[in-house]
Amino acid sequence: MDEVDLDALVGKLELGRKVRLLTGATDWRTHDEPEIGLRSIVMSDGPIGVRGQGWDERSTSVALPSPTALAASWDVGLVERLGLLLAAEARRKGVDVLLAPTLNLHRTPLAGRHFECFSEDPLLTARIGAAYITGVQGGGVAATAKHYVANDSETERMTLDARVDEDVLREVYLVPFEHAVRAGVWVVMSAYNGVNGTTMSENPLLAEPLKGSWGFDGLVVSDWGAVRSTAASANAAQDLAMPGPDGPWRDLVAAVERGEVPEAAVDAKVKRLLRLAARVGALDGARPVEPQVETPETPETRRVETPPVGASRVETPPVEAPRVEASRVEAPRVEASRELLREAVAKGTVLLRNDGVLPLSPGTRVAVLGPNAAATRIQGGGSAGVYPESVVSFLDGLREVTEVVHTPGVRLGDRPTPLTTLDSVDPRSGEPGVLVRQLDADGTELAAERRLLGRVLDVARVAGARTVEVRGRLTPDVDGEWRLSVAGFGRLTLDVAGERLLDERVPLDTDDPAVISLTPPEREVTARLVAGRPVDLVARRELLEHTGVATVLAADPPRPGAAEEFARAVELARTSDVAVVVVGTTEEIESEGFDRASLALPGGQDELVRAVRAVNERTVVVVNAGSPVELPWQDEVAAVLLTWFPGQEAGHGLADVLFGVREPGGRLPTTWPVRQADLPVSEVRPEGGVLRYAEGADIGYRAWHRAGTAPAYWFGHGLGYTTWAYEHVGATPAGVRVRVRNTGGRAGRELVQVYATGGGLVGWAHAEAGPGEVVTVDVEVPERWRARVADGSGGLVVGPNAGSAALRIGERSPSVAE
Repeated sequence: MDEVDLDALVGKLELGRKVRLLTGATDWRTHDEPEIGLRSIVMSDGPIGVRGQGWDERSTSVALPSPTALAASWDVGLVERLGLLLAAEARRKGVDVLLAPTLNLHRTPLAGRHFECFSEDPLLTARIGAAYITGVQGGGVAATAKHYVANDSETERMTLDARVDEDVLREVYLVPFEHAVRAGVWVVMSAYNGVNGTTMSENPLLAEPLKGSWGFDGLVVSDWGAVRSTAASANAAQDLAMPGPDGPWRDLVAAVERGEVPEAAVDAKVKRLLRLAARVGALDGARPVEPQVETPETPETRRVETPPVGASRVETPPVEAPRVEASRVEAPRVEASRELLREAVAKGTVLLRNDGVLPLSPGTRVAVLGPNAAATRIQGGGSAGVYPESVVSFLDGLREVTEVVHTPGVRLGDRPTPLTTLDSVDPRSGEPGVLVRQLDADGTELAAERRLLGRVLDVARVAGARTVEVRGRLTPDVDGEWRLSVAGFGRLTLDVAGERLLDERVPLDTDDPAVISLTPPEREVTARLVAGRPVDLVARRELLEHTGVATVLAADPPRPGAAEEFARAVELARTSDVAVVVVGTTEEIESEGFDRASLALPGGQDELVRAVRAVNERTVVVVNAGSPVELPWQDEVAAVLLTWFPGQEAGHGLADVLFGVREPGGRLPTTWPVRQADLPVSEVRPEGGVLRYAEGADIGYRAWHRAGTAPAYWFGHGLGYTTWAYEHVGATPAGVRVRVRNTGGRAGRELVQVYATGGGLVGWAHAEAGPGEVVTVDVEVPERWRARVADGSGGLVVGPNAGSAALRIGERSPSVAE
């Protein structure tokens, strides 16, 4: 960017105008200041997509795989390309700042937001996070390193105090943020929680090391509502309080005038805001960072009517399956954004086990079973959610390439499903969707619009509105007792065919913005409906101060008997060549706002897997979860694949992997336990408001090594469709050189991992080779570990995962002649 005199611009503003800039103008925008050529800066949640300002299902977004899946690729180049795609999306939506990536660690798989974080390892998180930042900011959009720091639990997340040893902070939890600063990140978000007695918006860690020894020159934005004081936070290195326009810093002028906060502190914050504005093109006279690529015409360029995530996909032109190895797929151009997302699915998919059933042969008849096969879960729950234009479910993807039979077998989730364009029409216009009205205190209509979902999280609230109404005309497809529900705070009512079946007041009992804005409590009734006979459903919620506007109208039909459905799945498995059972979690289990109580799969899924395996030895289990779950049948089935939450191209990516178009490229970014009881670090619930990190630096695979308990699968584990031999490891000035041989019958890609004895992961590289070929890869290793090798105080080991030591420096494979 061109240099502008930021100090001079700050000097043009009187105190009140400066203070005004330091609190948001709305939920998602900062204030403008025409006097100095400053426009407002627009922010949006990430990390798997760019939702834009608010939650409007009509504004669609590309949906990437979850961060756990991105880290499972161990592919910084892929993640950087995905970052560029996100930047293009942000520019299309007028977004300047993407509130991602999340750089907190997988301290325990019980953490509710585990799926939104990359890895249990600081270095893998750091490098994948830095690549994400480089891609996004290379596209001219600010990335945000969050949540600084030790934001690793959702229980009491707004107020808990994380007690972490200073050395552990420096060696583990701060590492990804330091790498983000080195990568040039423009924004850092301070977390809700406190660390060692001080809430993060007031914490000295914002000054040192962040703005001190690391030299961060960007903006520190608060998590939404995390600034809770005036003078204390203003005297800290916190720069911007979000959201607005209300907040503790509205009293900052008086605090400065009373001498509680120096005006120089205000000036420093404004200067950082202006620097960010200059970088993203929001400040006159400053040339913003030029995007590295032209804006792709992403699949979400059009505004379309779409069912919610989990529904069968909207019909779109089919994407031809590529017939080349993944390593040869070039960086995407305008027409290739879907191809990039499809590639990302395969590269993040981890093959845990394979007895030779995979890859499948063309013409294989597949029974696709399990609750997540048709209702594939592509993303985790919470503020990171987006509305994709289309979702290719696992079932859809497989139907495009082979003969498929399908039934779920078991059902997950207890909540009725929000109305969609597939089952409801606006009773006023007759068009698919629902009618959303805002009413005044007398019930007079003030505003109305047609929406696509019965889950209405955001409306442009008009003056005088006291009620939100969601009205849909449902045509039942089966007779029987339907479950109907409405969600929100305040007074809730539900009318069915003109009869009031629900009238209840729901108190506001939380200050968590994710609950208020995304998952308000629901109330349920039943009504007998007749197939083919339309019925009007009308849900209303009262609009009270600080309770948000989220309103949900949902309906579920009667379901077939559980035993009958289970038996049908088993019979389809018995009469098919291969059974693919898709198991996974629900939004009630994995989501922002709460931690997990159990790693067990819900809803009889384990029983389904075992029953299917009993009738078909060629049973492949696909795990559709963002974080570890127990797999009690793992040694009984033919193959196990982890897809994480794979984004909108889920089905295409899985089909590519199952039929060998692409290898499963993923390796575990977190250690996978056998049983929850084995977890060496499990505490996510504070006691007396304090969460003690008593395990010190030993999290993830280091904790497993310390405990001496073998997990189901180590960090770094993953199989391809060929086999590899490690033949020699030698030292180089920059690290180690490793020779590996492809000992199988297919071309493939191996992840060569280097660990320091007693010190964890220090580097990795991908090796690609054809059948029988030998390749040599160089792995760069940090200088401090190279020095330990040189002076004999430590060593480096090389292997395919954190639980193995294939070779040490200077060793050769016993099978290789000297």
